Amino acid sequence: MKLTRETFVGPWAGLPVAWDDDDRFDEATYREAVDRCCLAGVPGVYTGGTTGEFYAMELDEFQAVARATVDACHAHGRPAMIGCSSTYTLGAVRRAAFAAEVGADAIQVALPFWMEVEEAQVIPFFQAVSRAAGGLPISIYETPRAKRVLTVPMHRAVCEAVPEYLMVKANAGTVGATPEGCRELSQFVNVFVGEGLWGPLGRCGIRGGCSSVVYWNPAVCLQMWQEVAAEDWPAVEASNQRIRPLFEFLKSTFAPRGFTDTAFDRLGGLASGFLPTSLRSRAPYPGITQDDVETLRRWYAAHFPAMLEW
Repeated sequence: MKLTRETFVGPWAGLPVAWDDDDRFDEATYREAVDRCCLAGVPGVYTGGTTGEFYAMELDEFQAVARATVDACHAHGRPAMIGCSSTYTLGAVRRAAFAAEVGADAIQVALPFWMEVEEAQVIPFFQAVSRAAGGLPISIYETPRAKRVLTVPMHRAVCEAVPEYLMVKANAGTVGATPEGCRELSQFVNVFVGEGLWGPLGRCGIRGGCSSVVYWNPAVCLQMWQEVAAEDWPAVEASNQRIRPLFEFLKSTFAPRGFTDTAFDRLGGLASGFLPTSLRSRAPYPGITQDDVETLRRWYAAHFPAMLEW
């Protein structure tokens, strides 16, 4: 299932990894999560981003998660993208080569993030990862956490040097998450943004997102995406108005607890009842509790009952 700019679209499920009580990969539960997403019609599944805790697993664990993701997706005829980010080039290269070996359909990679990458090393880094991936489509995970944020000309230079560069996951603080930057980037790569930006950037050429809401409730999220794809902007704005209070509630209630991306995303899916996964996040980052799940479930029931109807 060779991905192209025409097919590498929509809300891909960026799943958290399930951990058992001994902090080991719970493959059975994770595979069930992938199965549910595929059966719900999600266009693809992605692991190895921040929600997937790439920064908190050893190489053998990465390999186990990558293999399980590809196997489960392909059993349903769905594509799998594997995040291969690392703190150094060889680390990303090893992960990209393994993703290609197990049959991934795309890889995603951020710039190494512990020390800032000099501009002169940006293109060589992506070229090395691309060679290791053997021609797989590449997505750049753009985030200020990487310390260097790329400009539009830098993105264009990467695209010219690495033709496999098809998609950018644009986060807040990066050029693709702005109207003008999104318009410019979308001329040569697919721009993915979070669901909260589908309304503001819908007219600017976005093509999808590495989504969490799609496994909080696939019906709600896929409907939102259909509205974007149909350019039904009044419907998009109405959906945006419905989901904005949810994000505000999560931020005001749980951000003071130090929740990271993976904690928020586990919480949203467990509270709706759709996502089988663990409460646990890897230390030192805080996990969620069953009380947290019940708190959000009550909020869903009172303010957004459709989230419980999947």
